Amino acid sequence: MRKSRRFAALAMAAMMAASVTGCQSKPAETTAAATTAAETTAAETAAEKTGAYAAGTYTAKVTGMKEMTVKVTFSDDKIEDIVLEHEETPGIGEPVCESMPKDIIEIQGLGIDAVSGATLTSNAILDGVADCVKQAGGDVDALKAVKKEVAQAEDEEMTADVVVIGAGGAGMAAAVTANQAGKSVIVIEKTSNMGGNTALAGGALNAVDDGSEVAKARNDSVEFHYEQTFKGGDEQGDPELVRTLVENAWDGVEWLKSLGMEFQDGVFTVTGGMWERAHKPVEPEGSGFFKTYKAYMEKNDGITMVYNTKAEHLIEEDGVVTGVECTGETGNKVTVKATNGVVLATGGFGQNVELREKYNAETKLWPTLDESIPSTNTTAITGDGIAMAEEVGAELVQMGNIQMLPLGDPKTGSLSGNIEHAVESRIFVNKEGNRFVNEGGRRDEMTLGLFAQPDTTMFIVMDSDTYPNGDEVNNFNEKISDLVAAGRAYKADTLEELAEQIGVPAENLVKSVDEYNRHCQGGDLEGQEDEFGRTLFTDTDKVNNGINNAPYYAAMRVPTVHHTMGGVKINTNTEVIDTEGNVIPGLYAAGEVTGGIHGSNRLGGNALTDTVVFGRIAGTNASAYTK
Repeated sequence: MRKSRRFAALAMAAMMAASVTGCQSKPAETTAAATTAAETTAAETAAEKTGAYAAGTYTAKVTGMKEMTVKVTFSDDKIEDIVLEHEETPGIGEPVCESMPKDIIEIQGLGIDAVSGATLTSNAILDGVADCVKQAGGDVDALKAVKKEVAQAEDEEMTADVVVIGAGGAGMAAAVTANQAGKSVIVIEKTSNMGGNTALAGGALNAVDDGSEVAKARNDSVEFHYEQTFKGGDEQGDPELVRTLVENAWDGVEWLKSLGMEFQDGVFTVTGGMWERAHKPVEPEGSGFFKTYKAYMEKNDGITMVYNTKAEHLIEEDGVVTGVECTGETGNKVTVKATNGVVLATGGFGQNVELREKYNAETKLWPTLDESIPSTNTTAITGDGIAMAEEVGAELVQMGNIQMLPLGDPKTGSLSGNIEHAVESRIFVNKEGNRFVNEGGRRDEMTLGLFAQPDTTMFIVMDSDTYPNGDEVNNFNEKISDLVAAGRAYKADTLEELAEQIGVPAENLVKSVDEYNRHCQGGDLEGQEDEFGRTLFTDTDKVNNGINNAPYYAAMRVPTVHHTMGGVKINTNTEVIDTEGNVIPGLYAAGEVTGGIHGSNRLGGNALTDTVVFGRIAGTNASAYTK
């Protein structure tokens, strides 16, 4: 559902005349709110006379993680009101949409720093308001020079039984588990809310209830999950860690359910997941995890969240990790000590271009991972925890194993705007309208195939089986009708019309769909298997199997950095291992900050399983640790 927020004027501050460099994001795409030529002239005249605004309401369209509409109302001399219409991610972009307009109105200026972890959303809001200021004849540079004065708080020291660094999926699983063990917990988070990459994920997690009717019907088992995970990572993953992952996955789902988290019926295959074993939460994206964790915290005392606080260095005393030194929101020093253990759950380094290029140069897996390649990750995922662990002697493993997806939004690199629901029911075509890869295969193979296509661009093509009315949502809670209206997806009554819209030869697109349909409908003949080795198709017993139920849909996608499989070395107890093979006492790690689980290629749907399984183990063992 599209969200609209209104912010009334709070205070007025004097505008500085000095000009400073503004935000370095892309220019906003704008739409004036019924602005006539006469109104434009009036705005220019008012600016010349007063240096303020032509009163009225102005509108700009910008792109954060998703498309956003910014409406700003001005009086003659101040910003009176800001309305945002947005679908930004709960826990990441949404809080910024609440706080930043209030800050702009309070200081009557645009000199506000982007919020860590939500840079795209922050810059979109600033760009949108700046564009509206320009439309109203105001001085954008002068407003960018107006800063909010913040007094530095006093240094602070805090203590709890267990300290968790990072409030993403693994960190919060660890925090809740430690609290369930009767421990007090402090969670340090450098952004303004819990979420991390988990909040941006599609939400599905792989797990097999061994021996269940669902597993039997899909010819699945824990052992098969192990085999596909281990072999899918080219047997580079630590077999013991892989087995820990798959054997504890279903128990993790049951634990989430015990906390109140709800899942949809059935299972499906995530892109690159290799098999139908993914469980989809009822809540969109990763929001269900954090609604569940927050609901637990509302009912149970003992977990303290410390936001906008950046962990800098782990504290060691007599060879034992006992806490962490941090920088608070105002630049003050925050020292947090643990009487039991410390859990490192800061995520990977997908947004750290320098590290991406450094380790890709060693493996040469990808043609490039420079700044031209976007990422699905939040901007806060920069490898902080890896650097902290390395300072205390932790061994880093398989840092060159960096996963890309072929499913990035062309503007932001995010997974939003992806129209697919499951692997079985869609195909990929390039700009020539031809299939080029096994769409049910490994993520690295699909992305390498995309790199070889014209303009490294492809289109996802599917029919209306999962969008029968046009009001249905994708895996990121976006209505297909809204995506089409915004030009982020295409809709047509025939394949020929769809081909014209996306600019590919119609005969090639029709041929690609016909070939896919032949396999869906059981048309394999001896020696005529799918040319790319695809084996996952819609079931032959379905009435509308294949892509044959108009209207048809397409969406453009590009390569994007998604997951860093390398990181801190751990054992099955999530204890961090040093460069000499010894356990670092008091230090545990879980989630994407760790390495050695997924090998060279992570199966789709295994990351969220990773956060729950190893987060719980870390929380349990950190709680039991005694110095």
